[in-house]
Amino acid sequence: MTPSSGTAVLAPETPTPAPARGTLGGERKNLAEQIALALFIGIPFAALIAAVPVMWGWGLSWLDVALVVIMYAITGHGITIGFHRYFTHGSFKAGRKVRIALAVAGNMAVQGPLVRWVADHRKHHKFSDQEGDPHSPWRYGSGFRGLAKGMWWAHMGWLFDPEQSPQDKYAPDLLKDPLMVRLSRQFPLWVAVSLTLPALAGGLITWSWQGALTAFFWAGLVRVGLLHHVTWSINSICHAVGNQPFRSRDKSGNVWWLAIPSMGESWHNLHHADQTSARHGVLRGQLDSSARIIRWMEKLGWVSDVRWPDRARIAARRAA
Repeated sequence: MTPSSGTAVLAPETPTPAPARGTLGGERKNLAEQIALALFIGIPFAALIAAVPVMWGWGLSWLDVALVVIMYAITGHGITIGFHRYFTHGSFKAGRKVRIALAVAGNMAVQGPLVRWVADHRKHHKFSDQEGDPHSPWRYGSGFRGLAKGMWWAHMGWLFDPEQSPQDKYAPDLLKDPLMVRLSRQFPLWVAVSLTLPALAGGLITWSWQGALTAFFWAGLVRVGLLHHVTWSINSICHAVGNQPFRSRDKSGNVWWLAIPSMGESWHNLHHADQTSARHGVLRGQLDSSARIIRWMEKLGWVSDVRWPDRARIAARRAA
């Protein structure tokens, strides 16, 4: 790809005329899905914007902070360990109970149903920063205006594209698994659980409606909004800036200041250089909480056949 200012360099795939039997939804978003998407994105985003004035007026209790951290860690790692490193890339093997837990935790991140998320991400890797990539920031060229437009597209604009990644093409393994299909279809249920669980905890611990309301706001809406934008920053920021110590065929880069909130996902250059690696932060000092938790799960016998990178594997992918 040779981006040029003002020139569209990425075009959508030719849409599939009809969805294959067994897929979850069509290859185009219908009106109900578009409205639901706008609500799932807009309401947490509004809460995120309102967080500062609300904190100024009401304060932020230590209980709210604790619930935010707990829910962020559970749902965030549901995406990074579950949807991403396990279901999309097969970085390790897991039994039925762990698969269910990872699918549920990922759904509770409110970033879309399991099968659709995996299909989108596998398509991204197939066409990373090239024609067909669902969310490349280089879609509209490398000039200032093109990149500004592309950053918006990669961050969240692509979510409103009516065209969908064909699930039968990019996630056929999940569509053949009745349990994962059922959990994917239950996405609205797990969204409701994700938002009401902190409110229930806050209400019961404080034994007050105010405790329930503030927990719902902070550990429900604000937490979802924050996690949304951290995850989307991997698509936008980490494909526009960052150092590239490893060889990859795209513009993926490492962005150190996103490492902790993204749970290790912002060591993105290594990920695109070695997609199945269970650890993304492989260099000295690169924090990767997702890899650490996978290691603990391995020691407990919950997962197996983890694809850890060794020195030879890392060296082979080093940039010249």
